[in-house]
Amino acid sequence: MMTLSTRTAAGLALALAMLAPLAQAAEPAVIYVVRHGEKTGNDGDPDLTAQGRLRASNIAAILRKTGIRHVFTSKTARTRQTAAPTAAALGVPLREYDARQPDKMVEELKAAGGNALVVGHSNTVGKLVTLLGGEPGTAIGDDEYDRLYQLIVGRDGSVTTILLGSPPAH
Repeated sequence: MMTLSTRTAAGLALALAMLAPLAQAAEPAVIYVVRHGEKTGNDGDPDLTAQGRLRASNIAAILRKTGIRHVFTSKTARTRQTAAPTAAALGVPLREYDARQPDKMVEELKAAGGNALVVGHSNTVGKLVTLLGGEPGTAIGDDEYDRLYQLIVGRDGSVTTILLGSPPAH
């Protein structure tokens, strides 16, 4: 005759056996892709303006409960400054990538797994979204800073693209 503790152990073992295939399935990842915030100029490596810094803080507020484990940024000051509030709020380091070689960053991101934020430029965000399997839509204008892409990667590798707007930086 089984005792209560033996029955409980047998029940737990059965439940774990039934859940094992689900645990082995890859969790869906969510990747957020955004252009850096407003910049001080077009020469050299400009910093963010006050509006750009506010936009970066707003992005961090939006993404604070998203479970982001990786933050990728190109090597420019404006992308690092845009990503920094999110990385600091979530306690994750910034990982720099070469904007001229987005394929390498996408491979690294996919290998790392989990939710991520990628900060790029008006002329790179569309390509990044495409490389990640998403639909970028129309080209980003040089004066456009409010697109926030949410790419939901399903267990089967399918990608759903949701285009969000970030709050204005006034």
